[in-house]
Amino acid sequence: MNSFSRLKQIILIFGDILILYAALILTLWLRYDKLFYKQFFDYHLGPFTFIFIIWTICFYIAGLYDLKSLKNGFEFEQKFIYALFFNFIIGVSIFYLIPYFGIEPRRNLIILFLIFGPTNYIWRRIYNFILARSGTANRVLLIGINKTTEEISEKIEANPQLGYKIKYWMKEGLGDKEFDHIAQIIISQNINTLVIPAHLKKDTKAAKLIYKTLSLGIEIMDLSTLHEEILQKVPLAELEEVWFLENLIKKHKIYKIISEPIERIFAFLLGIILLPILLIVAILIKITSHGSAFFSQRRIGKGGKEFTIWKFRTMVSDAEKDGAKWANYHNDPRVTTLGKILRWSHLDELPQLYNIIRGEISFVGPRPEQPEFVEKLQKELPFYDLRHLTKPGITGWAQINYRYAASTTDSYQKLQYDIYYIKNNSPLLDFLIILKTIKFLITNHS
Repeated sequence: MNSFSRLKQIILIFGDILILYAALILTLWLRYDKLFYKQFFDYHLGPFTFIFIIWTICFYIAGLYDLKSLKNGFEFEQKFIYALFFNFIIGVSIFYLIPYFGIEPRRNLIILFLIFGPTNYIWRRIYNFILARSGTANRVLLIGINKTTEEISEKIEANPQLGYKIKYWMKEGLGDKEFDHIAQIIISQNINTLVIPAHLKKDTKAAKLIYKTLSLGIEIMDLSTLHEEILQKVPLAELEEVWFLENLIKKHKIYKIISEPIERIFAFLLGIILLPILLIVAILIKITSHGSAFFSQRRIGKGGKEFTIWKFRTMVSDAEKDGAKWANYHNDPRVTTLGKILRWSHLDELPQLYNIIRGEISFVGPRPEQPEFVEKLQKELPFYDLRHLTKPGITGWAQINYRYAASTTDSYQKLQYDIYYIKNNSPLLDFLIILKTIKFLITNHS
């Protein structure tokens, strides 16, 4: 994400926080008739700050800080109303069910919510309108036409709030009749960003013409970089081996060293807490269908090593008697009635806590595949083996951004997200993936 996009998100978050505290001050003034009443500092600031942090996280989970969602319309209205509703329930639950703060702000919470809800709605409508109508920061000259450029064009056109606008498109690339006049076009169209495919850099004539545009003060961006920026996945069709040598270096090694033992300890504690649920689910599976309550399968992990993954069984016991098959996640006839519920709720994934404790998978990472599929996909998809550079996970960037893989085409799309994750892996990205996974579990859609 570029600095301009981050700035837009920071402004939105700052505006929300400002409205929250303004609503709190106004609430206390209405209730106690004194703007800086002592009770505000002694009893309300701490508890409500805690609530505001939770509410902001819920707004993020709902997608209300995602730039793709910052446009007025039904989708925005729906997300905003749902987020407000859940935030109110959370506020009530914390204050009324957890007597830690020592206050019972029944009227205060309701008054604050009645002030904050409409005010924040108006603020966000205005902000969305400004983003859609304001001058675009990145005025793009796009060169070439293929599936990657078409994806970029569609995304930019549908999302003006992202801060990009294609001002001129040389679809024929080097063969475009205006290519020799690229500098004049940049000046006449007031372009500040030139987006070029990687192969143009190897053409001597093109390189010289593009080099001359540097004096115009424009930014020159690779096609793959813009694609990654706005679609948050790596365009494999545009990349060569040298890109991976430059970008897939080992990063955040200290983070991984520290996080792995923490993950194992947390998985162990979580397993103890969830033990009653694990037992109930296992018993229900045994009662409702023949076979073991658990399902084990060989998968490929980090470094191409095989390991056994554990899940609750959701299919009939002989589902793979004829060998491994792509699973139809929504209409697979092999899935039992209880299995459909377990898949919908994702409770079937709980036994994988055991795999985390063993150090075979993480909470976040590319989903591990069966050896049969890996062998097939390595032959058909370029760079597929690179997803084994990192430890697989229960959830991941591909899982929250793309549907369940049921074909080679789906696997190709998910691979682009997996490579993006490996390239940009960080504690913050892992945290955001976990938050979006929580959103998926609540709404059952990304």
